[in-house]
Order: sequence, then C-alpha cells, then structure tokens
Amino acid sequence: MINNTRFVIQTGMKSIDEQILRATKEIIVKFIEMGRLSPSNMHESFKDIYATVNETVKKNVISKASSNDTNSSR
Repeated sequence: MINNTRFVIQTGMKSIDEQILRATKEIIVKFIEMGRLSPSNMHESFKDIYATVNETVKKNVISKASSNDTNSSR
C-alpha cells in the first residue's frame, strides 16, 4: 500500500506544487491590497507564506493518501 501512496503523491505533486504557488501568490496579493504587506518587503514574506502553505498542503495530502490506502485494504 505504501508504494501506491508514493505513486499518487509523486504523480499529483506537479499539480499540487502549481496550486501551492498560486495560493501563495493570491495570499501575497491580498495582503498587499489590504495594506498589511509592502511590495518592497514581499520577498521575505513570500518565502514564509509559501513554506507554510506547502507544509500544510503536503502534510494533509500525505495523511489523506495514507488513510485512503488503509480504508481500501479493508
């Protein structure tokens, strides 16, 4: 079952990475629009926000794929 999980994660990773990048970009744009972030210091904030979104999404994708494997083996 673990090999199946790895396959699902690896094949969908490109799409997930693109979605993470888009989500991060949208968050940055909203922060700039709201005046919470300045375009001049966006570089550092982008890294932090990207890392947070990336970690959250991938942790949930891996746990969801693992739980699907467990449920399908019953």
